[in-house]
Amino acid sequence: MTLSAGHLIVKTLEAHGVERIYAVPGESYLDVLDGLHDSPIHTVVTRHEGGAGFMALAEGRLGETPGIAMVTRGPGAANAMIAIHTAWQDATAMVLFVGLIPLADRGRDSFQEFSLEGWFSTTAKAVFVLDDEHQAGDVVARAMRLASTGRPGPVVVGLPEDVLVRMTSSPVPAVLPLPDAVPSAAALESLSTMLGRAMQPAIVVGGDGWDPATSARLADFAEAARVPVLADWRAYDAIDHDSPAYAGWLGYGRAERTVQALNDADLLVFIGCTRGDVLSEGYQAALDTPTIVVSPDAGLTGHAGRIDAHLGIGPAQFLSALPSGDSLRGTRGPEWMERLRAEQLDFTVPGPDGGTGVDLGIAFESLEAALDADRIITYGAGNATLWGHRYLSHHGPKSLAGPRNGAMGLSVPAAVAASIMHPGRHVVAICGDGDFFMNAQELAVSFAHGGTPLIVVADNGIFGTIVDHQQRHYPQRPSGTAMENPNFAQWIESFGGHGEFIATTAEFAPALERALSSGLPAVLHLKTDPATMGPGTVAHGSVASGAEAHA
Repeated sequence: MTLSAGHLIVKTLEAHGVERIYAVPGESYLDVLDGLHDSPIHTVVTRHEGGAGFMALAEGRLGETPGIAMVTRGPGAANAMIAIHTAWQDATAMVLFVGLIPLADRGRDSFQEFSLEGWFSTTAKAVFVLDDEHQAGDVVARAMRLASTGRPGPVVVGLPEDVLVRMTSSPVPAVLPLPDAVPSAAALESLSTMLGRAMQPAIVVGGDGWDPATSARLADFAEAARVPVLADWRAYDAIDHDSPAYAGWLGYGRAERTVQALNDADLLVFIGCTRGDVLSEGYQAALDTPTIVVSPDAGLTGHAGRIDAHLGIGPAQFLSALPSGDSLRGTRGPEWMERLRAEQLDFTVPGPDGGTGVDLGIAFESLEAALDADRIITYGAGNATLWGHRYLSHHGPKSLAGPRNGAMGLSVPAAVAASIMHPGRHVVAICGDGDFFMNAQELAVSFAHGGTPLIVVADNGIFGTIVDHQQRHYPQRPSGTAMENPNFAQWIESFGGHGEFIATTAEFAPALERALSSGLPAVLHLKTDPATMGPGTVAHGSVASGAEAHA
C-alpha cells in the first residue's frame, strides 16, 4: 500500500488507539488534515493553540493514550508552549505535532520559520523533525511510546509540509508493548522489612499512572497495613477519598497537619511521584526521612533529599507485586492512621468563610452534595481553586485535571475535553475570573462536539494569589492585580448555553440545580469577596503555602 507521509501519520495514530486529536488547522500540515477526513479519529477543532494543548493534556491525564495536539508553525507553536511546559512539569503524556516550513526554505528566515528544537528541547522529552517520508510511521510510533514510558511527558514532532505530501510504501509500524517490569524479590523483602519495623510510616501517591484496580489495591493494602496515604498536589484522585487510609494532600492549600504528618513519619514510600518542590514545602519538609521511591523515572526528576531504595516501576506493577498489607503491619497499631484520617475529615467539613457576596464554603457544600460520585473536576490556578481542593471529593483515578505547574487557563479547555471524552458524567471546572477568561473561548468547542461542562467562576475582581502575596510583602499598595469583568452568564447565553449570575449564597444551590439539569454547557458566575483569600480565611491569611498562579 502506498500512502502519503501525512496519511501514514494518521494510520499510525489509529493503530495506537488514539480516539481524538485537538487542533488549530494550518496550511503547513494540510495532508495530515486530509488523512483525518476519512479517519475514525475524532478531530476536535479548538479556538486557540493553548486550548488545543490543554485539551490534549487533559486527554493524556484522563484517557488511555497520550493526548494529541496539532498546530501550525511559528505563532501556533508559540501558543502551544504553555501546554508543553505544563505536561513536562506535571509528567503527563502528550504528543504535539507542529507543521513546519518546506525543507528548501530552511535557514532563510522564511515566513513563520523558527527553531523547533531551540524552543522545545528543554521542556519536552524529545523533539523530532520528520525529514524522511519513509520514517513517518516510525517517528510517530516512537513519539507515542516515549511519551508514555519512564517518566511520562510531552514529545514534539515537526512536520515539514513538503515531506508530508511525499509518497511512501512504508507500512504502519507495529505497536510495541510498554515495559511491564516487576520488582525484584530482594527489593520487596527490603521494603517489607522497613514497613514492618516502622511505627509511623506514610505512603505518598501522585502522578498519572493510576487505574481503578491499582487505586483499589492501594486502598486495601494501606488500610490493612495501617499506613496513612497522603497525596501530591493535584494528584489526590489516586485513592478513593472515602478510604480510611486517605489523610489529605500536600502542597498549596493543604492543612498544616499534613506537613506535620510528613515530618513525623519515620518512613516515606512515594508511589508515582517524588519529593519535589511543592510537596516538600520548598525543599524543607522531611528531607532526611528514610525514603523509598517507586517510579519508572530512572533519573527521579525533581526528587529532593534522602533515597534508601528506588524501585523503577509504575504504581500498577508495584502494587500488584506487594504482599498483603496485614503481613507488613508488624506491631503497628491503628492510632497513627486513624488520627490522620480523623484530622482530614475535620478539615473537609465545609463552613462559612464570611465576607460579602457568595460564601464559597457554603456553596461548595451544596456542590459536593449535588455531583455524582464519578464526577470529573478540572482546575485552573489561583486561590479560587482552594475551595474545590478542600471540599470536593474524588472516588477514583482519572477524575482530576489541574496544572501542577500553576499554569492559568487550563480549567475550561480541560473541562471541555473531559466532557467530550465522558458524556453523561458530571464535569465541573473550578476557576477564578482571571483563569476563566484566559481560555473561555474554548467553551464554543463544547457546542460543536456535544460537551456539557459546568464552569464555576469565583469572581473577586482580582488576581487573588498575587494580591495575597502583595498584602504580605507590600501591604496597602495594590498594583497591577485588579480586573474589570463582564457578566459571564450573559456571555455563555450568547452561545446558547446556560448562564446565571449569582450575587448571594442563597442563590447558589437552586442555580446549581438548574445548571446541572439544563443539558447545556453552563457557567455559574459567582460574585465573591476579594478580601477572602481561601477557605476559612479573610484578608491575607491564606491557607496557600505559596503562589501557584503564573500571572
